Amino acid sequence: MPYQLPQLAYAYDALEPFLDARTLEIHHGKHHKTYVERFNAAIAGKPGLEDRTAEDLLAAIDSVPDEVRSAVRNNGGGAVNHTLYWAVIGPKAGGEPVGAVADAIKADFGSFAGFKAKFSEAALTQFGSGWAWLVVNALGRLAIVKTANQDTPLSLGQKPILVIDVWEHAYYLNYQNRRADYIEAFYHVINWTAVNRFYSATK
Repeated sequence: MPYQLPQLAYAYDALEPFLDARTLEIHHGKHHKTYVERFNAAIAGKPGLEDRTAEDLLAAIDSVPDEVRSAVRNNGGGAVNHTLYWAVIGPKAGGEPVGAVADAIKADFGSFAGFKAKFSEAALTQFGSGWAWLVVNALGRLAIVKTANQDTPLSLGQKPILVIDVWEHAYYLNYQNRRADYIEAFYHVINWTAVNRFYSATK
């Protein structure tokens, strides 16, 4: 069936003062919605595409026919990337992780502070529009990567478990050009329970 725009598990104003309601309303209801609609339009009526998940198509992007590959990469990526973004943030969240992902962060980055420094650097130094990710790589270890535009680690054989959107539409109404302030605010809304769930699913 067509890719669905997810309903948020929280109200648009639930993440204030860190992420403002107007930004979330536009980000989810307009930007994400448009990616979903354009992705569905790109694969409609195409056997071998419309019966596969967006995640599967992105993981095998080189197998997608040339005439729709860019549309799948850009719009399918936009649909899937945003869905993870909404899932890993929430109200009454933030702080340091607990559980299995906390142990993995300590093992692979030395400490939460070490992870935070590297994740923030990736988000801050992503030139132009894009994303910073915490992924499980092919070796089963945690790694931090960044992608441009709507590219996704799924296309690189990696399994994303946490992401921050650093397109300007994710923060500009409230933070203007202060991406660093937005990144710092993001740590107050990370839903580590969800991140743990995604991490466990990679095992």
